[in-house]
Amino acid sequence: MRLQEIELRNFRNYEHLNLKFDPALNVFLGENAQGKTNLLEAIYVLALVRSHRTNSNQELIRWGSDFAKLQTVVQKNTGRMTLDLVLSTAGKKAALNHLEKKRLSQYVGQLNVVLFAPEDLKLVKGAPSVRRRFLDMELGQINANYLTNNSKYRQVLKQRNNYLKQLRSKKVHDLVYLDVISDQLAGFGAELIAARFAFLRQLQTYLTNIHNQLTQKQEQLQLEYQAAGIDPTQNVEKLYQELLNQLKKVQARDLALGSTSIGPHHDDFRFMVNGNDLQKFGSQGQQRSAVLSLKLAEIELFHEQVGDYPILLLDDVLSELDQNRQTQLLKAIQNRIQTFITTTSLDGVKLAEMPQPKIFQIKAGGIV
Repeated sequence: MRLQEIELRNFRNYEHLNLKFDPALNVFLGENAQGKTNLLEAIYVLALVRSHRTNSNQELIRWGSDFAKLQTVVQKNTGRMTLDLVLSTAGKKAALNHLEKKRLSQYVGQLNVVLFAPEDLKLVKGAPSVRRRFLDMELGQINANYLTNNSKYRQVLKQRNNYLKQLRSKKVHDLVYLDVISDQLAGFGAELIAARFAFLRQLQTYLTNIHNQLTQKQEQLQLEYQAAGIDPTQNVEKLYQELLNQLKKVQARDLALGSTSIGPHHDDFRFMVNGNDLQKFGSQGQQRSAVLSLKLAEIELFHEQVGDYPILLLDDVLSELDQNRQTQLLKAIQNRIQTFITTTSLDGVKLAEMPQPKIFQIKAGGIV
């Protein structure tokens, strides 16, 4: 998979920009706050129709403009494709080969990206919501059913929470209807748990060897999915029954809280190194290695699932990796994966083993 070019209008600090890319390595070079990360973000938004930095469309639209438009041409093993995305206060419109898609889930997955940024360290030491977001974003790129089930789960969850609040305030009294909503929630929730567990298990097949190489076989890295009161290794039907039983057990608590206290919206996963929880016992170096291994495993899994390598986005991260980790990362990239790097300086960035990069000097939302 290769990005051939990109065109931006009114995106972040770019009024209008049109760039053609190298099929191997592209570097966005410049001082901070000039727009380097905005370019990487544009590629990410084109892939997932949402940003990794904000949930607000308005923040992506250039100040004083009513809309932002992003377009890219992607060369895949299956052929060439044009992706268009328009962001406005009214919402998002996405098109493939200039044909608008009624649902964003029909668009997401055509361009696959793996992003590695300094804030990804939060995957290990951050809140569970960070890891849930990781699962939702990555799974959504390769599993359209997951996107659909996740959307439906969110809708029913909101419906259940609203009804719990009405029951608590005595505005309604029908507990049978609560059972109906809980049944629907358990159905969609079971699908999410099964898909997440399968995704982590698939990642693990690559993660073990990658992390062994990165740590000279000193560390064994395992990903463990955690679902409160539920065994995630079961099939969907058993997960549904277990989740429904758990919802019934906590119903009194949920009524008191006015919200749903269990389910995949509260689940988590842990990084375990040699049997120890990396969040509690790992050094910063171990955490960096774990996240790097995760990203490299993602690349291989995407290739297996999609039949094409994803685009790799490295946002000011190489300078934060020591020589060994840089070497492992760059070896993994070599001539296989189109890569986009942002950096304030090439000093300390080990590019000797890489093909000659195409360097874009970024200044004040333009190429100089």
